[in-house]
Amino acid sequence: MPEIALTQAPAHVRMGSSIGQPLTRREGVLKTTGAARYAADHHPPGMAYAALAVSSIARGRVVALDVAAAKDHPGVIAVMTPANAPKLALDPDAKLHPFMFRLDVLQNDKVRYANQPIAVVVADTLEAATEGAALLAPRYETEPARVGLDGHERFAPQAVGAGRPAEESHGDVEAGLASASRRIETVYETPGQYHNAMEPHAIVAAWDGDTLTIDTPSQGMAFAQDRIAGLFGIEPTAVHIRSPFLGGGFGSKGLISGPQILGIMAARLVGRPVKLVLQRAQMYGPVGHRAPTRQTMRLGADDQGRLTALSHHVHTATSAFDDFVEPAATVSHALYASPAIRTSHEAVRIDTGTPLFMRAPGEAPGSAALESAIDEMAHASGMDPLRFRLANYADVEPISGNPFSSKALRQCYEQGAERFGWSRRPLAPRQMRDEAGMLVGWGMGTATFPAIMFEGHARAVLRRDGTGIVELGAHDMGQGAWTALAQIAADSLGLDLGRIEFRSGTSDLPDAGIAGGSAHTATAGMAIHGAGADVIARLADLATGDSRSPLFGAGNAGVIARGGRLFRRDNEAASESYADILSRAGRDVIEGHGSGRVDPAAQAAYAMHAHGAVFAEVKVDPDFGQVRVTRLVGAFAAGTIVNPHMVRSQYLGGMIWGVSFALHEQAVTDRRSGRVMNANLADYHVPVNADVPSIEAILVEERDIHVNALGIKGVGEIGVTGTAGAIANAVWHATGVRVRSFPITLDRLIEP
Repeated sequence: MPEIALTQAPAHVRMGSSIGQPLTRREGVLKTTGAARYAADHHPPGMAYAALAVSSIARGRVVALDVAAAKDHPGVIAVMTPANAPKLALDPDAKLHPFMFRLDVLQNDKVRYANQPIAVVVADTLEAATEGAALLAPRYETEPARVGLDGHERFAPQAVGAGRPAEESHGDVEAGLASASRRIETVYETPGQYHNAMEPHAIVAAWDGDTLTIDTPSQGMAFAQDRIAGLFGIEPTAVHIRSPFLGGGFGSKGLISGPQILGIMAARLVGRPVKLVLQRAQMYGPVGHRAPTRQTMRLGADDQGRLTALSHHVHTATSAFDDFVEPAATVSHALYASPAIRTSHEAVRIDTGTPLFMRAPGEAPGSAALESAIDEMAHASGMDPLRFRLANYADVEPISGNPFSSKALRQCYEQGAERFGWSRRPLAPRQMRDEAGMLVGWGMGTATFPAIMFEGHARAVLRRDGTGIVELGAHDMGQGAWTALAQIAADSLGLDLGRIEFRSGTSDLPDAGIAGGSAHTATAGMAIHGAGADVIARLADLATGDSRSPLFGAGNAGVIARGGRLFRRDNEAASESYADILSRAGRDVIEGHGSGRVDPAAQAAYAMHAHGAVFAEVKVDPDFGQVRVTRLVGAFAAGTIVNPHMVRSQYLGGMIWGVSFALHEQAVTDRRSGRVMNANLADYHVPVNADVPSIEAILVEERDIHVNALGIKGVGEIGVTGTAGAIANAVWHATGVRVRSFPITLDRLIEP
């Protein structure tokens, strides 16, 4: 029987006994007791330690390294430089695939950005490796660094993000603006940001001939496997990756990075297993970031507050040697009805590491600008911000005209506003104070994120004892994916959750797709669902074709799988256990395979998005301009909710990220050297517990029969979108001052 790829749920599976339950994490005990092993926890016999030396300039070349001083340091085994680094089978600058980013792995002496690896020191101890790297004393031939968005030649990218056109439009924007009763044109700026996952990038690499085993955090093991195999000229099956747990990724671990390749090269050079773990400061350069943006919003509206035109132009930056462009304007495709919409992007090349996908890529900075502009247009129209959004509610996707596969945004607005108390909001700014005299403001923003699916595969096994095994190369970055996927597995196999053995986290298992784009639960979940359906179909064939079975003659679609038994659909009093069916057939196991993939017809016919509404309260010190977020309420609709407990956690985490975006987070780059000057968690500010307000996430019910057979949409990134704009709008409502540069700091409130 061929692998099952589902676009519709199989008739014999009754869903709901595990899916939808707020279960606790299956791996929670492992993590809280320290038994969960992350990449850097592995110590194979004979392992050596590697440390990077990184560039202190942003552009030029390395002309000298004091290799002798480093090699003479006690404990140092080898110093890897371009002079002795293993040559690769594939040019690391070759662009064979849009997601195959160019890597700096000591194949020449060029420096393309600050913090670029320029040497690797391998030693018997971490201390010796680190001290040896500090002795290299690099000398450079330096060229002026190209920094920031201004003063560089702009270019129109061929594509943005994951391949979306850089410019899209419908209708006549200029005519729409000309006919408008009210127009605004504003510019918003967002800074560069860095992922800063709790777990730094790390690798433990061990060669056995041409077979490579690595422990490394990866959001996409199969993709990493192919990339590594190509670079080292070996078969993908010779690369074994173990990545059961990630301490966060946020997109930075979706693609293999240069430092990970350097760890593998160092292991080959010294003939021993090697561990390389990035220091926190070394994560600001070679492993991606979110690029800065300058976004020009032009909106027009008629006398009733209906949009006549919306133009969203993005000016951003990418590296001097690669092509990733932040797709910030694409968020304007999906939210507000307008007869004319145009989105466009242009970029400059600067001396920085290549930007990369970062939680809600495009949507996070784009929605900050869009939601601020919508708020400004509502004020110009004399309308409440929620009423203005409802007046411009899109019943079809504005840019394409396609109907939405589902859209419960109205319900998000209603439930969020009621819970927040929005009806009590005064229209004019600077009208509310608390008992301490602090200015109080209320703002809102609309949240959206596309419902994405990649291709993934899974294997399921049903054993004679009535237990099941599900295997796939899935990833758990801390969001509880293993638990949610096990819940899907339990329902698809008709077993209680405790009867499921869940195996994941290695590249030797079926490829479950990339854990990114809020797509992992849908992608891997559909693969598991298909594998379970395949198993039950095979089991039903055995039972319904056997005259000794009470299910004889029922046919495959005439049975229901539940609780380790098959039941006749037309008479549930007739049933048989899995164990009895397998025993009578003389079978120990039944194996099934499934895949999850996009249905091209549905994707072409429908716009697929999750939606939400975020309401924010801020308090601002009228004398010093200090801003505190005191309350957030988010209401979100994202199709089938596999585990409400974990989904709510993702929404809360996303909104906290939005607080960070709005008020705290920015990379400060020295314009002379091109170096990030706050490359540490003391100076690169993110919210701490004292900064996190009362947060509430409302799960709005939504059913989607088109997005996939399970109706699942992603929830990992939508909480970020809308939140920064809501906070910015609340700051304006509190103070009457519109700050258009993020993060909103007290100096910008004093001098906006």
